[in-house]
Amino acid sequence: MKQIVLGTWIYLLGVIIFMCSTQNTMAQEPQLAEERQIPADAEEVVFDDRPRGNDVARIAFYNVENLFDTKDDPEKMDEAFTPTGMYGWSFKKYNKKLHQIYKVLVSVGGWEPAAVIGLCELENRFVLEQLLSRTPLERFDYQIVHQESPDKRGIDVGLIYRKEKFKLLDYKAIQIRFPFDTASRTRDILYVKGQLMKRDTVHIFVNHWPSRFGGHLETDPKRAFVAQTVRQHADSIYKHNPWANIIIMGDLNDAPSDKSLIEVLNAKGDADNLELTDLYNLMHRMEKNWWEGSHKHEEHWGILDQIIISPALVKRQEGLHLRNERAYIFKADWMLMDEEVRLGKKPFRTFLGARYLGGYSDHLPIYIDLEYR
Repeated sequence: MKQIVLGTWIYLLGVIIFMCSTQNTMAQEPQLAEERQIPADAEEVVFDDRPRGNDVARIAFYNVENLFDTKDDPEKMDEAFTPTGMYGWSFKKYNKKLHQIYKVLVSVGGWEPAAVIGLCELENRFVLEQLLSRTPLERFDYQIVHQESPDKRGIDVGLIYRKEKFKLLDYKAIQIRFPFDTASRTRDILYVKGQLMKRDTVHIFVNHWPSRFGGHLETDPKRAFVAQTVRQHADSIYKHNPWANIIIMGDLNDAPSDKSLIEVLNAKGDADNLELTDLYNLMHRMEKNWWEGSHKHEEHWGILDQIIISPALVKRQEGLHLRNERAYIFKADWMLMDEEVRLGKKPFRTFLGARYLGGYSDHLPIYIDLEYR
């Protein structure tokens, strides 16, 4: 009998504590919402969807979140993305995913499709070919640059371009081999050299750096190693031409202020004090803004997707130049969904864990406009 009474009192005490905490949370919600309003003096960014003509080219990057075909590749760990796998990856879902990506890429372009688009989380060249042949992207005659990566899950990076805006001159896959972890494999860096708008040569590096899965202690050295590799290739280009046009873009899985970007790649965020052979991170200016980001973890927007350029693209008075001297994150309302627990919105992704949502990606695309003066 005493145990029943004691249990009742414990239960009632728990109810009282819960009600008090709920009331306290409800009382704080309006204050929290007020604190999270975008400041009145925040920079207003308007999406430019005007026709760009022959003197302006849009360069974009998009992490498409696991664009897998439905077939099981015996040499890759792709079993989850098959009809009988964990995600129940049917042809219907795959076809919808292709059209979701098409919708995003066309929207990023605005009046006309982007000239060059870097992509990551692609299983193979086949899914890129299907993206360009099974969707209305077919009408724009995009060409593919792709090289199979040794990533164990089978995901690669790739690039597509419009022939009337970009002439391919050369490309290669830069393989990553960690000297401190020889068994580990990651995505190659895709280097693409081409002529933009039939005038200036550009050097593009498409990246997807190792993820943070496993913790910082294990993964930070891997991202630092990839950053060092990119820096070495950029320096090699500068050695032959300090005024070279370099574009480094991708999902770097680190923020603009993290060690791999600041100390190893030495990508600076201040345009006023740039030396000609520095690298300039266009996303650095956005990092302090809690309302901006290309990716959201819990309640925090972050900038993992970045575009880094050579100073020549902002210092040059004639020739190829960065329009408006900034990069952009494309964040359309239909690409977002309401937070289920926290305040605000988040990217409308394809999967949340193993639960199929049918959205676009867990990342938002980024882009820049280059103009010829």
